[in-house]
Amino acid sequence: MAVLNFGGVDEKVMTRDEFPLSKAQEILKDETVAVIGYGVQGPGQALNLKDNGIRVIVGQRKDSPTWDKAVADGWVPGETLFEIEEACQRGTIIQYLLSDAAQIMVWPSVKKQLTAGKALYFSHGFGITYKERTNIVPPADVDVILVAPKGSGTSLRKMFLEGRGLNSSYAIFQDATGRAFERTIALGIAIGSGYLFETTFQREVYSDLTGERGTLMGAIQGLLQAQYEVLRENGHTPSEAFNETVEELTQSLMPLFAENGMDWMYANCSTTAQRGALDWMTPFYKATKPVFEELYEEVASGREAQRSIDSNSQSDYRVKLNEELKALRESEMWLTGAVVRKLRPDNK
Repeated sequence: MAVLNFGGVDEKVMTRDEFPLSKAQEILKDETVAVIGYGVQGPGQALNLKDNGIRVIVGQRKDSPTWDKAVADGWVPGETLFEIEEACQRGTIIQYLLSDAAQIMVWPSVKKQLTAGKALYFSHGFGITYKERTNIVPPADVDVILVAPKGSGTSLRKMFLEGRGLNSSYAIFQDATGRAFERTIALGIAIGSGYLFETTFQREVYSDLTGERGTLMGAIQGLLQAQYEVLRENGHTPSEAFNETVEELTQSLMPLFAENGMDWMYANCSTTAQRGALDWMTPFYKATKPVFEELYEEVASGREAQRSIDSNSQSDYRVKLNEELKALRESEMWLTGAVVRKLRPDNK
């Protein structure tokens, strides 16, 4: 375990050099990992584990589209693909990767199969942190652990196939066997993490919910839409507004600051761009920090979690969600984006 200094703060980090795949394989050699859920995180984690030589089975509802997706990915019904309760019965490590709402609904069936010595694995701290709202309370004689890749399962799989790794956080909520730590790190390495940094279930879910609603998805869409609309309202064409709002950001500038940091990206732009960015950074900061403070307080209080539970548990949730996503997809900005993406040289 390395201790690295991040901006003056020491953090514990586990790298693949310190904990190689061969060590993870040795630790997990007698385990059967049951991946429950084949939606967002399930496919990437399950396939990476399998490709890394870990014994993996998948648990999924047989009447669901994701059952068919699992079959298409090579999981064999009755051999490596089972109904959820049977997969939980067969597994020694249960990776509970259903959506938060589905975890609440399925929990009674899963809990029945959590016999002494098993491990219950999450990639999100939601169910445990908000246990008063979810009723997910594991037995005292099982390990309760977390590995949370900092990205989608699609990204995890893509980077694995490219020989890269997606960074993950890890946490141990309950160590019943004395092996929780080695199980956690072994699983983190085996799913394809680049490196693993320590957190808690609570910190993971607070940061995750804030990030998703903030700069990762909610805030970025709000900022993009606001700038796009101002440009359009002032006579700029859809193509010009989209290129200046989205295309230059994602195709040119993001790779620059992803590579070496924001200061390096600033230094590699024109002096006019640098001056304006430095001047306008503070007004945007002052305008948005109160929103982030309000958002974090809503997350920490549990109110944001309850809104998600209430919404996602409704019988018509999927219909309403698809209507909202359709409106987003068919907005002028993203219809323009669909055309612009086709014009990229790598798409010709």
